[in-house]
Amino acid sequence: MFRSSKFFVVLLVLVLATSAFAFAATNTVPGTYAGEGEEVISGYEVLTVDYNLNAGNPSNIDSVDLTLDAAASDVKIGLVNGGTIYDCTGAGTSWNCDTTAVVQATVSAANQLRVIAVD
Repeated sequence: MFRSSKFFVVLLVLVLATSAFAFAATNTVPGTYAGEGEEVISGYEVLTVDYNLNAGNPSNIDSVDLTLDAAASDVKIGLVNGGTIYDCTGAGTSWNCDTTAVVQATVSAANQLRVIAVD
């Protein structure tokens, strides 16, 4: 009799252990990528710059044309240190920057050519 109760206890433990696995929730985790790396940021070289003065008032700079050494997807310029940043239109290596929006660029105030470009 002791033997059959021992068998019954072992059987009960196995049934409970199996049922615990049957009712456990499972998680599905998709494969993901993770990592770290570094690369040198080299910058662009401005190959040509053309300042386009206003025909009626040559003290005003109406636009600036730029040619870069590599293709960019977005370009902006500044002509005054700490001043207005102007949007440029174009594609690839050729860009035109309208300097009449927001604050009209002037020859007397211009003290730098700051080119901001990303690929």
